[in-house]
Amino acid sequence: MLTPARKLTGGLVLASALLALTVQSATAATGTSGTAPYPSYVALGDSYAAGAGVPDQSDGLCLRSDHNYGHLVAAALGTASYTDATCSAAKIKDITGAQYDAFIKVNDPQLNSVSADTRLITLGIGGNDLGTSDLGIADVIATCIGGAVVNPTGTPCKDVYEHGHWAWDWNALRFTWQYGEDTLVDRIDAAAPQLASTLQQLHAKAPQAKILLVGYPSVLPADAAGCAGRQPVTVGDVAYLHGILGDLNTMLAGTAAANGATYVDTQTPTTGHDVCSDDRWIEGALPGQPAVPFHPNATGEQAMAQAVLAALH
Repeated sequence: MLTPARKLTGGLVLASALLALTVQSATAATGTSGTAPYPSYVALGDSYAAGAGVPDQSDGLCLRSDHNYGHLVAAALGTASYTDATCSAAKIKDITGAQYDAFIKVNDPQLNSVSADTRLITLGIGGNDLGTSDLGIADVIATCIGGAVVNPTGTPCKDVYEHGHWAWDWNALRFTWQYGEDTLVDRIDAAAPQLASTLQQLHAKAPQAKILLVGYPSVLPADAAGCAGRQPVTVGDVAYLHGILGDLNTMLAGTAAANGATYVDTQTPTTGHDVCSDDRWIEGALPGQPAVPFHPNATGEQAMAQAVLAALH
């Protein structure tokens, strides 16, 4: 039986080998030997694109990693000019406007890094628009974890965002627990036109660029029961949040298709490697490998890079 250390090493070797094979295929499909198919590449997005917590880190609160999927894709393609403008906690508005945290400027508008010469753009954004604070989705995670402390067997997170309440049911002639409109779904819907506008602005500034809108990986499993006792979120809320992430990715895919961008599915290739898995590519509340909680580790970033390269075929 492999020890945890040997299992980790084996996983990284396998991921690296798969990345190398994808690199060879992408190079053969998109360019001739010695010629970079995308000579100018700009990576935009939030902490999942930045590789928050994955060594080595730079750029202050943006938490950019030199092993995020953008860097891996640029190296694989042999890109001559690569710019990483990603920044943790970025929302859609921070692509076209400056990003602030408690009135402190964290990052310039990411759109500033794009020019008419840019030939490839990856954009991973939207998750932080589920939250209302400068930390984005972190306030949703905090709500779900805090609720689990006082209601460990219920659905405290779902109850907050779907406005769970007791109401009289005239059919049953008794009070029943009912839900209203889902706040997180409403926020996803509200983000769609903002994202569409951003994609159009990217097209206008870089008319010759191929734009890839990168979705979110499999953070939580479809089988919520497998998470019991593994993360500080109730089983019921794991199921709820898995559905919300699915709704978010569906919105991203539809918005990409309607605005001349290519959607990159990272959920499918990371399935089975979620925060509750024995072989995690997405770290949980207490990371076992370097990464911000509930974010991809180095292997997760490699898997996302493979998905991006596959989309360039």
